[in-house]
Amino acid sequence: MIVGTALLALGLVLIVEGLVYALAPSLVEEMLEALKQIPPEARRIVGLLALVIGVLLVWIAKTVGA
Repeated sequence: MIVGTALLALGLVLIVEGLVYALAPSLVEEMLEALKQIPPEARRIVGLLALVIGVLLVWIAKTVGA
């Protein structure tokens, strides 16, 4: 069951990432340039927050039976 959830989550991430690169490749370059302006510690905090939110969303989805 956990493997299925992990595969589902990975698949959804790849779909979203693929859409961004397919539909707006120049926007990705602009976003990368903007990220260079943010200090590494701030990027780390944003990444950790995204990780926590992602884990919570997966947990909630599994709880409600998705």
